[in-house]
Amino acid sequence: MKAFDEHAKTPVERAVAWRMSTVLWGARNGLKLEGDFVECACYKGTTARIVCDAVNFGAYAPRHYCLYDLFDHDPSLPHYSMPEHSRKLYGEVCQRFAHLPNVTGTQGKVPEVLASVAPQKFAFLHLDLNHAAAEIGAREVLFDRLVPGAALILDDYGWLDYRAQKLAEDPWLERRGHRVLELPTG
Repeated sequence: MKAFDEHAKTPVERAVAWRMSTVLWGARNGLKLEGDFVECACYKGTTARIVCDAVNFGAYAPRHYCLYDLFDHDPSLPHYSMPEHSRKLYGEVCQRFAHLPNVTGTQGKVPEVLASVAPQKFAFLHLDLNHAAAEIGAREVLFDRLVPGAALILDDYGWLDYRAQKLAEDPWLERRGHRVLELPTG
């Protein structure tokens, strides 16, 4: 709660306390496994920063926490514009983690950027792309790199506004023998 209170400032960030609890469960589980952490569509880095503080992620170097996002809204792409998307957001996020050399931000379009810079093996994956094709694309690149027992958190899963994601994700996962544990927190 200390990390949450320090970094969750906006009403939207404060409203997802239970979702943050789920993310922290996945991250804590991942710390017991081999591999890095990945978050696609980190936006301002709030979730990752809460995780880093709550689990003292800096102490786990050389393990890395890799953050990916466009950071700026591109109207040609089918993603939502968020209030703080801008040309300066990438620098602000990098500055937010400057004291943690094992946390890196990469600016680029997911899933394309993942092919060249994503870790080969990871213990925690958080997808918050808010777009079905992008999430499936990220999963195509990353899913087989999850180590056994790693958590995959699908932000907004099952919410009505993101119905297209669920309709694309369920068959994709079922073909691989997996089912999603749907929580009311998204």
